[in-house]
Amino acid sequence: MTLLNETHDITLSSWVTSANNKSDFPIQNLPFATFRKKGSEQRNRGAVAIGDYVLDMAEVAKLGIFTGIAQKAAEAAAQSTLNTLMALGKDANSALRLALSKALRSGASEEEKLHNCLVLQSEVIYGMPCQIGDYTDFYTSIHHATAVGSLFRPDNPLLPNYKWVPIGYHGRASTIDVSGQEFPRPYGQLKATDAEAPVLAPCERLDYEVEMGIFIGQSTRLGERIDIENAEDHIFGLCLFNDWSARDIQAWEYQPLGPFLAKNFASTISPWIVTTEALAPYRINFSHPENDPQPLPYLSSENNSQFGGLDIHLECLIQTKEMRSANEQAVKISDSNFKYSYWTIAQLVTHHSVNGCAMNAGDLLGSGTQSGPEHEQAGSMLELSRGGKEAFTLRNGEKRTFLEDGDTVVMRGYCQKEGAIRIGFGEVLGTVLPSV
Repeated sequence: MTLLNETHDITLSSWVTSANNKSDFPIQNLPFATFRKKGSEQRNRGAVAIGDYVLDMAEVAKLGIFTGIAQKAAEAAAQSTLNTLMALGKDANSALRLALSKALRSGASEEEKLHNCLVLQSEVIYGMPCQIGDYTDFYTSIHHATAVGSLFRPDNPLLPNYKWVPIGYHGRASTIDVSGQEFPRPYGQLKATDAEAPVLAPCERLDYEVEMGIFIGQSTRLGERIDIENAEDHIFGLCLFNDWSARDIQAWEYQPLGPFLAKNFASTISPWIVTTEALAPYRINFSHPENDPQPLPYLSSENNSQFGGLDIHLECLIQTKEMRSANEQAVKISDSNFKYSYWTIAQLVTHHSVNGCAMNAGDLLGSGTQSGPEHEQAGSMLELSRGGKEAFTLRNGEKRTFLEDGDTVVMRGYCQKEGAIRIGFGEVLGTVLPSV
């Protein structure tokens, strides 16, 4: 587990001056994405965010200004996907982060050469950061699980296994796309409570889910288990993740095998992946309440208890079609924090591999909906509208229980505390189109 080093120094500033002005992307962050310039035919290539710019890693690698493992990592970051960089593992990624940090600092001798590698973020189109081979979605928010469970099982909201095992299901990687994703309202079987038979129709209870995405870095072989002490050596970084959900399709299909068509039609990730090393200042302790079952030994370690939690503020906004027509900005409808997660990212990776499941660079784990203890911290419309029973009013007077065609959902995340520099994840947005 990476702790503080010189790259986190709060006194560091960058010769890229926009990085020094309360940006999501100061020199203490340095997240990764892939991009191409607008209007160009160039292939996607890796990038690092610094202030209002992206640093074109294909151009950086050509310069040959780094040495050893850092240069090897820079060349991997120059590729059209980040899978190779992820697979190099913690040491290589840390070496590249340090080299970039030094080269981007105020007064660095590399300024003149690197200046020509900068492209304004407003002039780029982001690609998928990596090829996602497999995707697993977890269910780590006990507040979300309790709120949703109480809608359907008021006397027993949490199932008996919830506090013992990180619950998850395997989703579909082919429909995950980068921020800006537009998708048609999904079709599926719907069955009203008073109907004798289901019908095939467009979803009527379309929802979002505020989640974090966790990208696997260093791979493992079939049969290899990841010990919790080493779990974070296999995590490259985190992104924002919106796992769209068709609640009415889900209600009819989910028993006995869990989510299927209700969850596989679209999922949207932010373009920027913030590395676990960048998140080191925002580590917090982790524990289950004293009266809850404590994690089994394979899910426990002193490091995980001291530093396993992450303090990441999350917020969700909505911009309706009517708002866009009136040139009105998206309005916030809820906020929460990843610190409320019932399981840590190390526990998710450890449990995922405990049966010998091979983990590959670029695999994505969804955290599950991140809801806080208060109703206004709900990470889904299902919770905010109390199962669709209570509409909530937006600032322009429109009402919502679930998403309507033309709605754009925006999610943002950032880390901030006294004694550390604020870093952000940017944003992830997606728009619902009419069914086809």
